[in-house]
Amino acid sequence: MFTFLLLAVYRIGAHIPTPGIRGEELSKYLHQAASGLMGFFDMFSGGALSRVTIFALGIMPYITASIVLQLLTVVIPRLQALAKEGESGRKKITEYTRYGTVLIAAFQSFWISVGLEKMGDGAFVESAGWAFRILTMITLTAGTTFIMWLGEQITERGIGNGISLIIFAGIVAGFPSAVMNTIELVRVGEIPYFMLLVILILVVVVIGAIIIMERGQRKIPIQYAQRMVGRKIYKGQSTHLPLKINSAGVIPPIFASSILLFPATIAGFAEVPWVKAFADQLAPGKVLYTTVYVAMIIFFTFFYTAIVFNPVDIADNLKKYGGFIPGIRPGKKTSDYLYRVLTRITLGGSLYLAAVCVLPDIFYRFFNVPFYFGGTSLLIVIGVALDTVSQIESHLIQRHYGGFLKGASVKGRR
Repeated sequence: MFTFLLLAVYRIGAHIPTPGIRGEELSKYLHQAASGLMGFFDMFSGGALSRVTIFALGIMPYITASIVLQLLTVVIPRLQALAKEGESGRKKITEYTRYGTVLIAAFQSFWISVGLEKMGDGAFVESAGWAFRILTMITLTAGTTFIMWLGEQITERGIGNGISLIIFAGIVAGFPSAVMNTIELVRVGEIPYFMLLVILILVVVVIGAIIIMERGQRKIPIQYAQRMVGRKIYKGQSTHLPLKINSAGVIPPIFASSILLFPATIAGFAEVPWVKAFADQLAPGKVLYTTVYVAMIIFFTFFYTAIVFNPVDIADNLKKYGGFIPGIRPGKKTSDYLYRVLTRITLGGSLYLAAVCVLPDIFYRFFNVPFYFGGTSLLIVIGVALDTVSQIESHLIQRHYGGFLKGASVKGRR
């Protein structure tokens, strides 16, 4: 209930207009112009960008700041030391991420305010000038900061990952309008009935493929030798180490989208010719966009997997507790074997993510289908849903019913 309540607060805020803007006229204009990458961004913000509400920037500045901090952690020794300090270090890195979010949101909101003043020769703002720019910066930055706080509260006191659920809610909120738009396109004859049937079949196939791949694992057999603790002899046992095909989950497409959407936010409101031309080349369906997007997804898949899974640590722990992989010597041989297997399955996982995420380009370019039916949105929605259900089931297994299942009797899946 706490999670639903905060998501409801987020959706209410997505309809509160930014002060000093003629919202109705601007919304009509942006809805007509919201195509390409800017339309993609509007999907992630739940329509808040095209309405220029207080949540117009969405959660993307926070994700961008998180990417920057994680990349800097690899190259800056001070951040590496903080990452190894446990809970206290994690809190400090989170604090730096919050500061970075405010700076990125302020930068984006400033250029949005400048673009709004120039758009339509100032017809969409009540009074241009620095007062309007500062007010817009404060409003949009505060909106993003509030969304960040909502996400952290959901993570700490609710169910699931708060930031992912906020993105999930923004995408799902656009499903009804996307369905109605598709029906209208079919009615006027822009999409044939046969093509609609093909699209529905493809959507079902993509959903099934995503579920199979997200659940797919490579099980590494582990054997524990017989050992004696005190006077007791513990018999050796066999188990396995599960390596997910996609250990990074929905993080790579979200990270890649965040980086691509950062310049698009500014370019979408700018009237500078070369900036508009560059933004057009980074629009979905263009060769440059597809190439950069796929490359970023593959990079972030390997990068995030390397962060969450360290073969050397796994090999050391196995050796410490008397475990080994049959046919592989403990220590460095084991870590090399795990690294080799992980690299192969991560390559397959990254190619699967890239293939699913470029489907919107094909649908939009050739069939004029809204982005909501594309691979990126389906991947995020299904991935977040599976992760949330898994967390709920883990609570059920541990019998942590307090706070969300008082007096209820719910059985987890077998």
